[in-house]
Amino acid sequence: MDLTPRRGAAPPPPYAYHPYAETPVETTTRLRPVKAGNPGRTVAAAVCGVLGLGLVGGAVTGRWLTGDSAADPGAGSAYTVGRSAWHTVPVDSLFPRTLKGDGAGPGATDRVWTRVAVAGDGGCAAGLDPLLLRTLRPVGCERLVRATYTDATRSSVTTVGLVFTEGDTQAMGALDTRFTTQNLAARTDLMPRTYPAEGTVAAGFGEQQRASWTVNVLTEVPVVVFAVSGFADGRTVAEPQPAAEAMAAGATTAVAQAGLGHEAKGIADRVERTLRRTVTDLTEKPE
Repeated sequence: MDLTPRRGAAPPPPYAYHPYAETPVETTTRLRPVKAGNPGRTVAAAVCGVLGLGLVGGAVTGRWLTGDSAADPGAGSAYTVGRSAWHTVPVDSLFPRTLKGDGAGPGATDRVWTRVAVAGDGGCAAGLDPLLLRTLRPVGCERLVRATYTDATRSSVTTVGLVFTEGDTQAMGALDTRFTTQNLAARTDLMPRTYPAEGTVAAGFGEQQRASWTVNVLTEVPVVVFAVSGFADGRTVAEPQPAAEAMAAGATTAVAQAGLGHEAKGIADRVERTLRRTVTDLTEKPE
């Protein structure tokens, strides 16, 4: 086709210019000259592209099959939801007013615990001894929430707490391993503090009244669960005993015979289960 303008025809209109915002220099890359095509190189590039797509697809499929929240820490992951549960979940969901402990007492007797006080959320320094606070430092402390319960006979009191950490799956796993291998949960200098509340049966539940305790590092959510129990009459306990030891068959200490190990472990377990169930419900909630 002949595109030469006809004699006497009007000149073509000027090219229309549409200004665009400049791209910052630091976000651009100078393109390299492209050499003549090489068939072998083209085939290699195509093969690499196919392999790359296969690896990406395999990674995504693996993530779906395994449910790896660490690989996909999105807005709906257990870690994201769990870390914010202290202010997004109602207090009655974190610490139910009544906890039922079927078979949770000595000799598999049933227990029922009633909540008598809830502490305001705050930093970890208020509820953890300095050494325990230092032990948890690798995972950080987002928030601490606590509540105190009493048993049906009002003869024992137990403070249960949830430490919401800033750690990721790797940090929480490392902390859990350290607690297990070094048996840190059995050290008396790592006992959690109590939460006494004036005007309640736990008014005299101070540091000298701590009798038995448990600490559990969770790895599915960034939370450390603890509980510490004592006598409701405010008596001093000279030799506190970890819950695992107080619950052992044949334990004859006053703490063991009073079932205070069972109190701490039973309440901690049920609060932990409630938290896990709540986080699961929130992460599986349909869009």
